[in-house]
Amino acid sequence: MGVSLPYYRPLLPTHVKQIDKTGRKILERIGIRILDSTFLDTLKKAGAHVDYDTNIVRFEGAWLDRVLSQAPSHFTLYSRDGRNNLPLSEGKVHFANGGRVFRILDMITGGYRLTMLRDVANTATLVDRLDYIKFYIIACQAHDLEPENYHLNDFYQAFNHTSKHVMGGCDNLEGVKQMWELSCMIAGGEEKLRDKPFVSVITNPISPLTIEANTLDILNFCATHGIPVTCNPAPITGTTSPVTLAGTLSQMHAESLAGAAIAQVFAPGAKVLYGAVPMTMDLRTMELALGSVEMTMMNAAAVQLAKLYDLPIYASGGLTESKRPDIQAGIEEGFSNLTVAMAGADCIHLAAGILDSGNSIAYEQLVIDNEIIGIIQRMLAGIKVDKETLGFDVIEKVGPGGNFITEDHTIEHMMDEYFYPTLSVRCNFDVWEERGRPSMLSRANELVQNILSDCEECQEGILDMELISQIKKSFPGISKI
Repeated sequence: MGVSLPYYRPLLPTHVKQIDKTGRKILERIGIRILDSTFLDTLKKAGAHVDYDTNIVRFEGAWLDRVLSQAPSHFTLYSRDGRNNLPLSEGKVHFANGGRVFRILDMITGGYRLTMLRDVANTATLVDRLDYIKFYIIACQAHDLEPENYHLNDFYQAFNHTSKHVMGGCDNLEGVKQMWELSCMIAGGEEKLRDKPFVSVITNPISPLTIEANTLDILNFCATHGIPVTCNPAPITGTTSPVTLAGTLSQMHAESLAGAAIAQVFAPGAKVLYGAVPMTMDLRTMELALGSVEMTMMNAAAVQLAKLYDLPIYASGGLTESKRPDIQAGIEEGFSNLTVAMAGADCIHLAAGILDSGNSIAYEQLVIDNEIIGIIQRMLAGIKVDKETLGFDVIEKVGPGGNFITEDHTIEHMMDEYFYPTLSVRCNFDVWEERGRPSMLSRANELVQNILSDCEECQEGILDMELISQIKKSFPGISKI
């Protein structure tokens, strides 16, 4: 529409350099604990300093710079249909829902229930139909599956219900192998998947300053097989990181750089995102406070730290402590998503559908957040200014005392100048009463029902039926929903 607005910068340039310097000093003097002897050998061979007695790996500054210089500053998270490809580090902000919670809010009963495999399919279907949520993150844990088949079924239902890019966490090497083999079959072969990967993986170090074997296995597999990956630290202020925001950012920065550097040791040029989920806790009550303004500020600051190294960033936004889609959820999620977006994050996950400090999801919150994200994207687009939009000719034609409602200029620009909400109520009071006093929440519930009822064929999904048959023959662990 126009030119992006100035980005929000919570850190002064001198403060960015101070945090970066502290993070690098952490890596050089304190180091990262690596809980696998094979990977210790790999890192030592690559030139890192390894202490086998303590399992500590230290990253000397020049070595770190040399390794990180191999990480690509630009790459694309592909969609299968090509309509929702996500180029990273090109000034665009891409929003996604959040991942792998254990409960879902049932608006009919008003209570929570455990999430099932059908909820993976339903959330993928909703994201596929929502315009402003640009990629799908595996939304929840399927409690009706055995653990050995979690990831096979998660990713299958995701691929079968959205053609947008799919991202998900994997617990172990077997899970990521299942995902990769399934993805190769859908792509038409390993090389096609490597050329345009439509799937990516989330891994997590353990704060403070520890990476265990499963994470390293997953990071290694993704790096060497061309799957985009993030090694995504989630330090919590005052518990697994310093209580101060700057201290938490320094530690998180060290952990993020370590993950990116190790990925390059495994496979120079590996597609890696700088990961950031710095979190806060209300230390008066020891309750997580993921909707706090401080968490928002730290995620915005993480963007500045990632861009210091020209790394695409996977940041966090859109979280709330609220248990329902209510005023608190709107305030916390709206401010959080807007702030991190205006910092210029490439990807913002957890941006839609999440409630209760990241413990629960709601279908209705997913579609409400889609509308909030649409408003944010309109704000980021700015105001287009050129000869046509300045409108001198039509102002001259209409003249004093006229009106513009029937002018061609109005008709030509009425759709591309404005964001038109789907859920917000725009009518006078009498009309509102005649319509049964709708609200954003009631409209969100109606939209959810319409999308899911329109997709009764979702039992079969969007993949080609012949391909579905081949997948089920090749992967007997595929379950029905």
